[in-house]
Order: sequence, then C-alpha cells, then structure tokens
Amino acid sequence: MSAGAPHGATRIRDLGLTIEGTPLEPVCARFLAECDALGLPFRPRLYLSTEWGVPFGTIAIAIPFYLAHPELARLQLERFGHVEGYAEYDVLRYLRHEMGHVVSYAYRLYEREDFVERFGSITRPYVDDYRPEPFSRAFVRHLPGWYAQKHPDEDWSETFAVWMTPGLDWRREYAGWPTALAKLEHCDRTMRGLRGRPPAVLEDALDLPVSEVEATIDEVYRPLDHESLPPGIEGALRTVFDELGNDSQAPPGGQSAAMFIRALERHLPAEVYRWTGHFPERTHALLLAMERIAQHLDLRVRSGDEARCTIALTALVTALAESWVRNGSYLP
Repeated sequence: MSAGAPHGATRIRDLGLTIEGTPLEPVCARFLAECDALGLPFRPRLYLSTEWGVPFGTIAIAIPFYLAHPELARLQLERFGHVEGYAEYDVLRYLRHEMGHVVSYAYRLYEREDFVERFGSITRPYVDDYRPEPFSRAFVRHLPGWYAQKHPDEDWSETFAVWMTPGLDWRREYAGWPTALAKLEHCDRTMRGLRGRPPAVLEDALDLPVSEVEATIDEVYRPLDHESLPPGIEGALRTVFDELGNDSQAPPGGQSAAMFIRALERHLPAEVYRWTGHFPERTHALLLAMERIAQHLDLRVRSGDEARCTIALTALVTALAESWVRNGSYLP
C-alpha cells in the first residue's frame, strides 16, 4: 500500500494492509526474538486486526491495523486522542502484555489453583469501565490507565509483561511493593517451570483479521459524541481563561482559547488516561466539547498566561476524568 492518504470510503479490508514491509516488521521480529529467549517451544502468531488482543484459547496476537500505515495512525490520534503503540518501545510494551495472555491460554495457567490464589478467577465479569485505585502497590505498572487492575486476566498479563521486559530489574523496581513483587516472583517461578514444556493449546485462529474488516475508514473514524458535561462548565472555563489572566498586564486579546484547547488534544488524552484510567476517547470528546464552548464564549488566552492556562485546564480535565472513573459520570 502506498504511503498516501487512504480514501475515506475505502473498506479497511481493501487497503491491503500487512505487517510485512512496514515499520512494524522489525519490531515484531525483535519481539519474537524476545519470545524465543523465554525457552518455550512455540511462537505466537501475529496479525493485523481492529485492536490489540488475544482471542481466548489461542496463541494469536492481534495488532491494530492503523499501526501499519502512518496516515491511519494519524487519524487514530486525531479522532481518539491516543495511539496504542506510537513508537517502537510502546509497540513492544503492548506485545509483551499480549504475550502474557498467550502464555496463560497456551498452558491454561488460569485453571491452576496458585494462579487463582494470586490473581483471582478469570471468570470474574470483564467490564470496560473499571475503577482503578491509582498508585496501588498491589499491582504492577506497565500499560497506562493502571491496566493491571481491570481484571485478573489483565493482572497476570501486566505482571508477565513487566517480568518479560529485557533489562528491567523488577525485583529492585518493586522492592517496596510486597503484593506486586509476590506476583512477579510467582510469574518467575511459573515461567522457569514452563521452559521446554509443550503447551496444552496451540490454536492460532484469527479473530477478525484486517482482510475481513468491512467498515470503511470514514465509519471507523467518524466523530465522537461528547459526554454530558456537568453544570457550571462554562464558568469553569471562564475561570481558566479569564480570571487567571486578571493579574496579567497583557491586553485581553491574545490567542483563541478554542485553538489553545485544540492544541492540547494531541497529548492530553493519553496522559490523563495514564494517571486516571479515563479512556482517551472520552477525554478527547470532552476537550472537543470544551473547545466548542470556549469558541461560543469567545474566550481568549492572554499573552504570557499560556503555561498557567495549560496547568489550570489540565487540572480541570483531570478532575472531571477522576469523577467519571469514580462515579461513571461527569455529573455530581
């Protein structure tokens, strides 16, 4: 596929996307070499699909199709505020996490009593809107959003990913985190016991490979609806952009607050997700709503107040994100 912009009406299946011949190829080769170093007598099967994942009971790792084309990655960032695998080291982080699922499913670790005692039962309901406890020392930190706290299946995979990361002294890193460290030690004992052992499962069936994705680019990247905002958001934005500038000697003109917010849409959703667990697509929609309100109110950023407004807006968005994570709503 050419590096030009794909047409919006084109179906994803017709883009001819592959891992081979793209920047993903050497990253995947590096990851597979890491897998070989584990001493297991198999390799996972890698393929492009709609999102990261391992179909339950398989050893096949799905990689988001947008990582195979720079223009699609740009669209992903523009519409959802986050790219899961924006650089080589980040792609490797996700691959190591998914390898945790592969190992669990290949050896049916989730059926073992010691697994259930340490991580919990994977029969526990799996919900997307989990409510993490930031900085809990009972879980490792690997993927953003305190992802290990989502479900026992993810807790194991995040623990495995930390354990698998080359050059990471996880015993030192988690020395003051006894519960998380115990999980890592459990993973280390488990993996040493599995070296050379044939797996119980070698199924590598694919779940919606990119060649079967019927949706068009426009359908995948249609604009997001913003969530209901709490009462008083207009006043909050006035506080950020008007009241914070009251002690400035600069004239009240300056940059449009709407454009100022738009500039934050590139990076803020990912960072808010990293520290709160508030999904990037929600933060992105929230910022779009704020942008429209700021434009309607004709709010401005006084010259010299840019850094202060960035801090204030970030704090406001983070507070709203925390409210959503805790209560399932921005509303009180």
